[in-house]
Amino acid sequence: MNVFITGGTGFIGRALVADLLIKGCVVSALVRDEQPGFADGVKQVMVKDIISENNWPCKLKGIDVVIHLAGRAHMMKDSAPNPLKQFRLVNTRATLELAKQAAKVGTKRFVFISSIKVNGEVTEKGVPFQPDDECLPHNPYALSKYEAEQGLLLLAKETGMEVVIIRPPLVYGPGVRANFASMLTWVKRGLPLPFGAINNRRSLLALDNLVSFIGCCIQAPKAANEVFLVADAEDLSTTELLQKVSKVFGKKSCLLAIPVSWLTCLARLLGKGDVMHKLCDSLQVDSSKAEKLLGWEPVVTMDEALKKTVDAYLNEKTI
Repeated sequence: MNVFITGGTGFIGRALVADLLIKGCVVSALVRDEQPGFADGVKQVMVKDIISENNWPCKLKGIDVVIHLAGRAHMMKDSAPNPLKQFRLVNTRATLELAKQAAKVGTKRFVFISSIKVNGEVTEKGVPFQPDDECLPHNPYALSKYEAEQGLLLLAKETGMEVVIIRPPLVYGPGVRANFASMLTWVKRGLPLPFGAINNRRSLLALDNLVSFIGCCIQAPKAANEVFLVADAEDLSTTELLQKVSKVFGKKSCLLAIPVSWLTCLARLLGKGDVMHKLCDSLQVDSSKAEKLLGWEPVVTMDEALKKTVDAYLNEKTI
């Protein structure tokens, strides 16, 4: 199978490329500049600007499946004068142009990595998001992903190219960055943290589990033109996550049981209300469609995945 990946040099992309090579796929990866030592056996396809690229037919010829990971990521503080315009340029317009060109050259399937933010930001505890729920994108990033999804599903009807849409929650694993990496640093330092009384429920997705699911979606006939939510087998609170991570580090968790209402008030005063919502609110997803329709199950437990994540973090810090 000939697979074309955008975002192949990123956090998810590198793990996916390695997995596909092991499975015997012929992999082409979109890159801005040549990446020496990126991955043996991968054809590097150079594109300076995915927005203005006009030679897709040549680059996509003979490709069976496109996996589209690349995009403009969500940012807590976006400095762009018009964030929605920028998100639409990359996440909507460029995605749909790539898909249209793939359909023209006969690509059979287009797998789009979207975001759970298309569903919304918060769930009631014990009431997870479902793939067919009404979509409630609350910010420019989520709206751009939603509009791309709608355009892809319409394109599938018009061209016959199969589309698969995956909306993952927070993905963690070796090499993770941003807030999850900051959390690892906090825990490693043994800092007292005021998060010992958070009783929310959140779904997370181990990198190995996402890679496994994408691998399933590139070939499963029943995945065609479907939307999937996928997560690890267990949901947990922010407090429980910190306790698990402390255990992996071999440390006793140092969590202060500060009432959530106090934390929320303090965060608002400090202008950190959005951060506190992510820590205290629930966001759960229901993976049962993936399990029932495709027979997919997580390939690693959360404990196993956290161990791999922490081991990689420690190894990186010692290099």
